[in-house]
Amino acid sequence: MAIWIIGTYIHDEFETFPYLFFNAMRGSGKSRMLRLIAELSHNGELLGSMSEAALFRTAKGRTLCIDEFEKVGSQEKQGLRELLNAAYKKGSKIKRMKKMKEGYEVEEFEVYSSIVMANIWGMEEVLSDRCITIIIEKSGRPEITKLIENFSNDSQIKKIKNDINDVVCSLCSIISIRKIEKEWNSYILDKYYTTLHTYTTQTTLDIHTTLNQDKISLFNKMDDAGIDGRNLELSFPIFMIANLLNSFDPILKTLKDIMIEKKLEDITESKDVQVFDFVSRQELLKNYVSMIKLTNQFRDFLGLEG
Repeated sequence: MAIWIIGTYIHDEFETFPYLFFNAMRGSGKSRMLRLIAELSHNGELLGSMSEAALFRTAKGRTLCIDEFEKVGSQEKQGLRELLNAAYKKGSKIKRMKKMKEGYEVEEFEVYSSIVMANIWGMEEVLSDRCITIIIEKSGRPEITKLIENFSNDSQIKKIKNDINDVVCSLCSIISIRKIEKEWNSYILDKYYTTLHTYTTQTTLDIHTTLNQDKISLFNKMDDAGIDGRNLELSFPIFMIANLLNSFDPILKTLKDIMIEKKLEDITESKDVQVFDFVSRQELLKNYVSMIKLTNQFRDFLGLEG
């Protein structure tokens, strides 16, 4: 979570940035967590609700912490949900007509922003796919639960904010996300495309040969984690910040565990589709195939270990 908060200060450097979603029962401290994040993050604001218009008109450059975000999957929240489905990625824009003295003109709003959400009942499936989900359990520690919140005047919170600003200034002087993204893509193309197709462009060779050993080691660890697709999009900014703060290995393990859990949930929710897809890819065989062999092949198809 600390890495994510730091990321809100350099959010615009990334092409994508994950949402945080806290799922917890009543009295578990999710509202307190959102207030703390709003206090520490870049231009953070705690909101009890969010409308479609408020999101696209005010989100740019802020960290929105939306509490009690229930019924997000309902029909009346469809417009807001569609905006949230797009706002994790840079370049998503909304156009609205603005009435002028003489007719109308088009107003354009960019919705890309840092967003935290919390509720009790869980998140709609498509929106959940853009989130790093954290489940909060009710604490039994009185030294925490009996404290009165006063984040805005807390000396420790102020010190943390100063420390974050110092870290961000350091990151801004050394970070070049666009270059790292290009290096990563070249690394992947060089590793997989040339292996599969024995074809290498001069650009790929030039960039790959300029990678130092530390960068190659970093990319190898990321690749070996088996995170891809949108999960990689969401994880990439966190990986880059963690690496610069010398916290890469524990963050990699945490995100890998989260993504494995998410993948298992996706499989559970769409078993019929997965089985149909697996069967449709099998070759027509005349011989008997054991159930154990089919089961193992299906597990390999799903990318499950063991």
